[in-house]
Amino acid sequence: MKRDEVNVFKALGDKNRIRIIKMLEKRDLCVCEAREVLDLSNSTVSKHLSILCNADLITDFKDGKWVNYRLNARSKNPFIRSILSSIKNSLTDDEQVTNDAKKVRSVDRNKICGI
Repeated sequence: MKRDEVNVFKALGDKNRIRIIKMLEKRDLCVCEAREVLDLSNSTVSKHLSILCNADLITDFKDGKWVNYRLNARSKNPFIRSILSSIKNSLTDDEQVTNDAKKVRSVDRNKICGI
């Protein structure tokens, strides 16, 4: 097994990181928006996002004053694309995932980020 693949599975070994992946299926998010949905500290959310980025599951990009995160669905690595596809088809009836999806649709960075 390749080291990169092990890192992916380690990254997915945390409930909050799975929640982040599921939230990013709905739309790109900044740290403040993810924090608002997860109800965790900025530093904890940033650490989770960093782990997911290092595993190549998500990417970040600058958008004006925000750094946004998105799924790396166009990864050159077929393993990453396959994992993300599998996750997309999972947990569709999970109550936490459903509640997170509702929050993601209503969270407004302009109100919560304090920028």
